[in-house]
Amino acid sequence: MYPLLLTLMFRVPAERIHRVAAAIIISVGRVKPLRLLAGRVLVTHDPVLRSRVFGIDFPAPLGLAAGFDKNAEAIDAWGALGFGFAEIGTVTGAAQPGNPGPRLFRLPADRALINRMGFNNHGAGAAANLLRQRKTTTTMVPIGANIGKTKVVAAEDAVEDYLISARLLGPLADFLVVNVSSPNTPGLRDLQAVATLRPLLAAVQESVDIPVLVKIAPDLADDDIDEIADLAVELGLAGIVCTNTTISRDGLATPAHEVEAMGAGGLSGAPLADRSLEVLRRLHARVGGRLTLISVGGIETADQAWERIRAGASLIQGYTGFIYGGPLWAKHIHQGLADKVRAAGYTSITEAVGSAAPRSD
Repeated sequence: MYPLLLTLMFRVPAERIHRVAAAIIISVGRVKPLRLLAGRVLVTHDPVLRSRVFGIDFPAPLGLAAGFDKNAEAIDAWGALGFGFAEIGTVTGAAQPGNPGPRLFRLPADRALINRMGFNNHGAGAAANLLRQRKTTTTMVPIGANIGKTKVVAAEDAVEDYLISARLLGPLADFLVVNVSSPNTPGLRDLQAVATLRPLLAAVQESVDIPVLVKIAPDLADDDIDEIADLAVELGLAGIVCTNTTISRDGLATPAHEVEAMGAGGLSGAPLADRSLEVLRRLHARVGGRLTLISVGGIETADQAWERIRAGASLIQGYTGFIYGGPLWAKHIHQGLADKVRAAGYTSITEAVGSAAPRSD
């Protein structure tokens, strides 16, 4: 049924149907009978999927990536929808409307999206208020907060701007992700340069008592990826989220004139899979065992999820895969992963992390 429903939804402007879907998901989280029913139908309860990562217990490895629940409005729903954790945001220090529309586009031939939302959100204070109201339920899962730079803040004031969000959300979230890699805020990706990234990450790390990770772009040169990995180890970060959306348009099945008409923005979904996996493998080779790696980008199937785990990801995330895969997407991936863990002779998915990576003597 979902492919038919998806076809119908794709006839409605992308951001409008997103708001409708978000409203339904928010209701699942807030209405107890709906939450309990969703939990019974959509959650995979399997002990082999449990893991403890940077001091936090995760019931399953697939989480919702940042970008869908920008304002922490659905935090009580994601566990009931089958996700093992969720990342809210991106949240900025001050509320902002984001970029003018249209700013969200579908590429069904590529099972992809292009967005230039521009960190539209209600601000860190509003997100903090909702996190304080978080319910204690049987389907509650870890919640990470993804923080970014307010658009109107100058680059030289970025550290203080990030600290507004870190200080408000740090006491309420389970972990924090510093987003310096969205292509939709002017100058944001410049913060990935180690000289500017070091003081930012050090300040955020010092301001909170929860694990801090950094999210990087797939468009970085390999040498830059290595430098950020080394910096993360040097500063004692918990890990790296790899990767954000890409500005590349290479290899798309969607006609070039249609893609060009959509304009600038970050591409997510299936076309990102190869580069995201490549970055994961590079990071694991360099800092595997010293940093937790969360892999995101182009994951659609249990086979792909298993490949990321075996390549070195302790956790995985998706957003576009959820859009194209529907409400049973997380359940299918988790069931498939549980089968693969047992077929490989493991008693826990943690034993599989990095098992396909080259070993040095």
